[in-house]
Amino acid sequence: METKTETPPEAGSSGSESASRTAGARHAARSRRALVISWALVAAWACFIFFMSANTGSGLNDDLGFFSNIYRTLKDVQTQLLGPDADAINSIAHFCEYSVFGALLANALRFHMPLRRACLVALACASAYGVTDEFHQYFVPERMCDPVDWAVDTFGGALGSSLLYAALRKRV
Repeated sequence: METKTETPPEAGSSGSESASRTAGARHAARSRRALVISWALVAAWACFIFFMSANTGSGLNDDLGFFSNIYRTLKDVQTQLLGPDADAINSIAHFCEYSVFGALLANALRFHMPLRRACLVALACASAYGVTDEFHQYFVPERMCDPVDWAVDTFGGALGSSLLYAALRKRV
């Protein structure tokens, strides 16, 4: 027959205080795990942006498997809707990449500061990363450094951090 032994509460504390400390420790561990995951997602997405920027138009068309299939499909749709000379995919891709990046940054930063400030800092960081992304593209064959792309990146970051703010402001 098993006997249960309870650990007595620490001297000077009640059992409920001990349980409260245990719950607090679990919450802290969950918060730390969420913090680490949030920053890991930011780093992974920044790497994804860099990877996509390091590829040329011809590389996206042929050499990247799944990404190439998506790119070709979008190019076909773009040609049917806007004509053969249109290049909306590039701007849409930048906008989408940086919308996600802005939301991920704001989510990670909110562990360190109030949500509103986190969203503003996320916008500034996404915009700054957009500058480095454009500078990087200057050295990639068939790519160029384009201030319009940087503006699109910044607007994407603004949308992403704003959407996160709208989603979380009631909960914080």
